[in-house]
Amino acid sequence: MDRDGRRAELWETACALNRGAGLLKPLPPLFFVTDPRRTPDPAATAVRLPRGAGVIFRGFGAADAPEVGKALRAACDRAGLLLLVGQDAALALACGADGVHLPERALAEAPALRRLRPDWRLTGAAHGAQALARAAGYGLDAALLSPVFESASPSAGAALGAAGFAALVAGAAVPVYALGGVTAERAPQLLGSGAAGLAAVDGIVELFG
Repeated sequence: MDRDGRRAELWETACALNRGAGLLKPLPPLFFVTDPRRTPDPAATAVRLPRGAGVIFRGFGAADAPEVGKALRAACDRAGLLLLVGQDAALALACGADGVHLPERALAEAPALRRLRPDWRLTGAAHGAQALARAAGYGLDAALLSPVFESASPSAGAALGAAGFAALVAGAAVPVYALGGVTAERAPQLLGSGAAGLAAVDGIVELFG
């Protein structure tokens, strides 16, 4: 399958998952997760994403994060994308983001962020059932559960696999996205899993970067 076909398959799978999840609040089918090292020009990738996708910008305190964030905001506006900023509410406000994505260790910050900006979308990272329960308890709009498949991320643990992922989704009280090793070829394994959509770093850069 050529690159255009793989792009279409990834997006169509993400949309099918999103439609079948019965979401109470609209959320993107597909999230592009940035990384300073692995995605050096995230805006260039963002503008090629399908309209209706989302971007999670993780600046990790980089000196150029405000400039990159503003460039991403402009790219997302052109492409019709939702923009979330990783953990940094001040950065999210500065670049006009649509919300914040919290690391697992900071899920408890969600209620304060909700009071600050009721209109924001709030998502969080999770690596197991306990974190999914915390995400639901703190009122997050969605959780990104990882790693679903073997991942190149240096922080990735053992892969859950499609069956293990589906089992955790079934017990979750919050919409769950699949993150970690997600590619166009692997994504169809998640159909019927109950996932709200897909999220990826390398799997998106490879197709849209």
